[in-house]
Amino acid sequence: MATPDFILRLRKHVGHEKLFLTGVTGVVIGDGTVGDEGAVLLHRRADGGAWSPPGGILEPGEQPAEALVREVEEETGIVAVPERVASVVTGDPFTYDNGDVVQFVDIAFRCRPVGGRIRVDGDESLEVAWFPMDGLPPMADRVLARIHHAHEDGGAWFVPAGPGDGTPITRG
Repeated sequence: MATPDFILRLRKHVGHEKLFLTGVTGVVIGDGTVGDEGAVLLHRRADGGAWSPPGGILEPGEQPAEALVREVEEETGIVAVPERVASVVTGDPFTYDNGDVVQFVDIAFRCRPVGGRIRVDGDESLEVAWFPMDGLPPMADRVLARIHHAHEDGGAWFVPAGPGDGTPITRG
């Protein structure tokens, strides 16, 4: 998969230094019309072979939901509509094989499919499939957490803010 042009331009100035980027993840849940009822749309990533929900990096000026719709269709062929934010989390820094360091704030959306057909793009996806919640393939804990947050009812999940010890601030 190609590195976005804006990142290549930044790398000319910052080298391998850490870039703080915004990513989006689409947890697309089948509705019985497109995908089995309750099944999760996953793709096996070309950049390592791991299964995950589709997603990607926001382009400059792009809105998160807009980026998500674009990424889901590019990677899977499925047209999806974001329904709500499922989680917002900053991940740990990550170093690519070429030495580039990144850290993502990821906005995960619960989505419903509205059309399209599963296809493998051959660039970012090696396989695309719907998986029942009780039959998910092995995935990183952080990725599984996004899926579980999207399946839960309620508002977006985030790491609570507190007085420095990880406890939530209470007002009363």
